[in-house]
Amino acid sequence: MIDHIGFEVTDLARAGRFYDAVLYALGARRMVQSEHALAYGVNGPQVWIVTRGRRPGPGYGHLALQASGKAAVDAAHAAGLASGGADDGAPGMRPQYGERYYAGYLRDPDGLRVEVVSRR
Repeated sequence: MIDHIGFEVTDLARAGRFYDAVLYALGARRMVQSEHALAYGVNGPQVWIVTRGRRPGPGYGHLALQASGKAAVDAAHAAGLASGGADDGAPGMRPQYGERYYAGYLRDPDGLRVEVVSRR
């Protein structure tokens, strides 16, 4: 149903370091790079990070990324913290979302809430 999704950031290079680390840990790679955009995916660009010369609004979004298992959630969360992100909820079970729902939450350098989740 969704072809791609994009999020605006203030500093593309800083955001790139964060998303390179988090998405690489999940098996995706940077597929597009230009002066104003980066895009990530596996078979094609699906997550776009763009800069438009203005700050994103506070609490402007939530991006949930699918992981292949608990270890991948843990790795992506750690990679995000090491690459300029902030913790917004350590990896762990979230039974309120399902009996196998394991997720960790980050804030990217612009404050976007990034969830890494596995249902395995």
